[in-house]
Amino acid sequence: MRILVDHCTTYSYTLPAANVVQALRLTPRDHDAQYIRSWRVDTDVNGTMREGTDAFGNRLTMFYADAPLTSLTVTVTGEADVTDAHGVYRGPETLPPLVYLRSTELTRPDPAIVDMARGCERTEAIATLHVLNAAVHEHMDFDTAETDVATPAAEAFAGKSGVCQDFAHIFCAAARVLDIPARYVSGHLARQGDPAQEAAHAWAEALVPDLGWVAFDPANGICATDAYLRVAAGLDYLDAAPVRGARRGGGVETMHVHVHAADAMKQSQG
Repeated sequence: MRILVDHCTTYSYTLPAANVVQALRLTPRDHDAQYIRSWRVDTDVNGTMREGTDAFGNRLTMFYADAPLTSLTVTVTGEADVTDAHGVYRGPETLPPLVYLRSTELTRPDPAIVDMARGCERTEAIATLHVLNAAVHEHMDFDTAETDVATPAAEAFAGKSGVCQDFAHIFCAAARVLDIPARYVSGHLARQGDPAQEAAHAWAEALVPDLGWVAFDPANGICATDAYLRVAAGLDYLDAAPVRGARRGGGVETMHVHVHAADAMKQSQG
């Protein structure tokens, strides 16, 4: 699938914000099933952009604003070709798999998540992960009003609702309980008939012996297909967040995100 992406994030401040720095994980990398045809990241204020790579191998753009500001808009436009690899990710790795057994504040399991994980355990890892993916999907309701970016997996699991970030955190927490390395992935999903979205998408990858990293999307109860464009990965949301920043002053901050991810073929036919 050829996926077209338009991703816009706008920050507004009630007072001038100084020393604004943004860490942007917005640019995907090529891998066996993904080829980036074109990609551009822009801001509507003057500043300096420095390109690099973080510890997880994600492409990282650091943006430093030149002057105090009351608003900042970061826009992304891009086009990528993605082939269906049945959820298997084969790309560059910078860290050993055992790193992805580490628990974080956002993925720390509680007894309820441990019980669910143990109940999903099967003889083979791949079977376990498919059962786990279905279990998280069935347990949780998708609700954008119940959680935020700081909600830990245990809290979302107890409330039985959340967004794709929460589903992915719960999946990672449970997989690690079973000693299966798992990581959080951020990216874009070209949904059929629903290209306009309120945020980027998130799913998880788990390491399966003799197969590799396999992408599971518990929010939709499936493995990743050619409609999934992988951008960044890490232990949790904080490692793979599309936009994270720091500032001095600024008063109250508000953020608005708009994402449009579409199949280029269907877009042209529309």
